[in-house]
Amino acid sequence: MDASTWDDRYASTELLWSAVPNRFVEAELADLPPGRAVDLAAGEGRNAIWLAGQGWEVTAVDFSAVAVEKGRRLAEAVGVALDWVVADLLEYEPEPGGFDLVLVAYLHLPAGELDTVLDRAARALVPGGVLLVVGHDAENLRHGVGGPQDPAVLHTPEGIAARLPGLRVERAERVRRPVPDAEREAIDTLVRAYRPPSR
Repeated sequence: MDASTWDDRYASTELLWSAVPNRFVEAELADLPPGRAVDLAAGEGRNAIWLAGQGWEVTAVDFSAVAVEKGRRLAEAVGVALDWVVADLLEYEPEPGGFDLVLVAYLHLPAGELDTVLDRAARALVPGGVLLVVGHDAENLRHGVGGPQDPAVLHTPEGIAARLPGLRVERAERVRRPVPDAEREAIDTLVRAYRPPSR
């Protein structure tokens, strides 16, 4: 979907997603010491705003101007400051070696485009910096609920881990997420990796 389609989706409701952070983002990142973070495909900013509340200096990037404006208002309402950027991730390049944390949550793109984003995400890390990728897993089609229905854009732990040259993968697995009013849980891919310190 293009930016205008997402603008329409975000404009159609007060909040397309929850105002609280994703459960896996919170669990994986709560103990990290704050530094500089960039949230790629931030949407309305629920994860970015939570990170800013934890003391991080956050840049939140999304190609939907409507989502970014909603995020700005949410951040102001809870009293945190972020740097908001409206940009297509196929064109945006975070500062190489500029971030202690890069977050990519529920970004689903064809393989070649995802490679571009993840390569830039990996290069944006300082030595010791953490990359966290969370997204709908391919197993979700048969055994889970929700998410994109195109298998070409769904994740697997092995597939994401293989797209992170130069990083050390600490965790790559399928995780389950309860969905309100659904009979089954959603199945997500979670990959956490870091850039090894320079020798």
